Amino acid sequence: MEKQIKASVIDKYKIHDGDTGSTEVQIAVLTERLNQLTGHMAVNRHDFHTKHSMLKLIGQRRRLLVYLNKQDVSRYKKLIKSLGLRK
Repeated sequence: MEKQIKASVIDKYKIHDGDTGSTEVQIAVLTERLNQLTGHMAVNRHDFHTKHSMLKLIGQRRRLLVYLNKQDVSRYKKLIKSLGLRK
């Protein structure tokens, strides 16, 4: 992921200045990375190494979403709505 794209995602989802590790930021960065890998997988269907890495990232994002849902439901709902993750 390019530094500029990552920085813009962090700026959009940060809670306070200097925030790079909050749950929302981590989920947003993982989502952006997964979107890029999805495009790569559409072209390279037999890239099993990337598929494995993508599945690990999906699991990591899922665990972070479960954690955020347990901590603060309103922040969770706001985040999934802005990222467009669930219906």
